[in-house]
Amino acid sequence: MVGSANLNIMIKAARLAGRSLVKDFREVENLQVSTKGAGDFVSKADISAENILKEELLGARPTYGWLGEETGGADGQDPTRRWIVDPLDGTTNFLHGLPHWAVSIALEHKGEIVAGVVFDAAKDEMFFAEKGAGAWMNETRLRVSGRHRMIEAIFATGVPFASKKTLPATLHDFGRLLPQCAGVRRWGAASLDLAYVAAGRYDGYWERELNAWDIAAGIIIVKEAGGLVGPIRDGHNPVEDGDIIAANGTIFETFAKVVRER
Repeated sequence: MVGSANLNIMIKAARLAGRSLVKDFREVENLQVSTKGAGDFVSKADISAENILKEELLGARPTYGWLGEETGGADGQDPTRRWIVDPLDGTTNFLHGLPHWAVSIALEHKGEIVAGVVFDAAKDEMFFAEKGAGAWMNETRLRVSGRHRMIEAIFATGVPFASKKTLPATLHDFGRLLPQCAGVRRWGAASLDLAYVAAGRYDGYWERELNAWDIAAGIIIVKEAGGLVGPIRDGHNPVEDGDIIAANGTIFETFAKVVRER
């Protein structure tokens, strides 16, 4: 798979940040048993990874805008293009020594996501897609699952925690969805949930109260793998409003109806 210059820049940046995070991840286990804990260390690892991404991406494309989890947003000289970056999606997993986290990079052009990279550095799985060029994981072309019966399908979501306000809505979803499906997983990294839908590992995914950097890259990977993506609430835009449903094309409407019904 030979991508565009921009996609190659994104993949290179993701690998560099991922390499830095893997090195830091090896230290986390030692810090778990210390009285200080790993929190401060992981915060520094997160910021360090974003700095690597910023240096690589804006170094290669200095006129592009920027939206990053750690460093916020900045307009570029080119108002039509913007990098949307999460240097460490799955920070809580990382903090606890769980090897399920990712570097997520998306490129937005005129309000549309046109390329995305999600790198699971702990497993060396590089998910990527570009508009019109399909979705890939390393050297393998991705396709969403072909399952069309809810009772055979596995779905993913994030369960609201701490001060999030959407726990009642999510519990309501569980009450309606669980009797109809083969299971729900909550693995703690939205970008990888979407990548797994693209790879056919999950049949669908939904979640509320997300940020643009959580899902921007995953959205195009799902679409280019043949899946459908939409909002939970009518009139919303997943990247702007933070609520999302993604699934294979044959199960999307049935699944979406369950999640959207109130």
